[in-house]
Amino acid sequence: MSESTSANTPKPSSSVKLVLLGEAAVGKSSLVLRFVNNDFQENKEPTIGAAFLTQKCSLPTRTIKFEIWDTAGQERFASLAPMYYRNAQAALVVYDVTKPSSLTKAKHWVAELQRQASPGIVIALVGNKLDLTNDGNDATAGESQADNEAEPSAADGEDASGENADEQDASSGDARKVSTREANSYAEEESLLFFETSAKTGVNVAEVFTAIANAIPESSLKSGRGTGAGTGQTTLGGGRPAEDSRVNLGERGASTAKEGCAC
Repeated sequence: MSESTSANTPKPSSSVKLVLLGEAAVGKSSLVLRFVNNDFQENKEPTIGAAFLTQKCSLPTRTIKFEIWDTAGQERFASLAPMYYRNAQAALVVYDVTKPSSLTKAKHWVAELQRQASPGIVIALVGNKLDLTNDGNDATAGESQADNEAEPSAADGEDASGENADEQDASSGDARKVSTREANSYAEEESLLFFETSAKTGVNVAEVFTAIANAIPESSLKSGRGTGAGTGQTTLGGGRPAEDSRVNLGERGASTAKEGCAC
């Protein structure tokens, strides 16, 4: 009797506010769409202001409801970012593994979060567009990637940024310009979670959110608002964030997303 009762007892549910930051066109919205709907749109329109989505992730001892703020990457919206990362318990800072300048921008966002966001915020550095690299379908997270990646050698005649390397990348179909080792070393220095992902193929996308859910300290978890809010998406063109997806925030309106855990 007690075993049956225990099995039927619902797990505690906690809400976690999560913000995505990064340069325009690195694939932030595509990562969220893959996580929430298990979908990918080849020519997704740029986010205006921010989009709000929710998705649940089931852990062994509790259910985490992510309240996700997907911010626009265009520079003209940068001043709005503090509204979205204020009181956030987690952040995905995304860069494009084929674009070194996007990692520079990601480092800027990490520094800003460390200065101004909530103490103890869990930050994940995410290198997206892994499908454009040779190791796209074989990627694993964190140190295992760095351990398996060969260090560029000066004995090869040109360094990794030289003309020969670019020609080799083009001929092999590998568009990678940011090495796993470089990004992972930075993540370790700053005590960040680190993943390389592909929103297009889904590689490591669920794993990022699961790792974040597991890294949130129990002390910072808040109780969920119940099951009534559901899972949804709303686009915000500016102004103050609303509390959940039932509020109509912008000109695009709300579109329903698939319920359930993508982890």
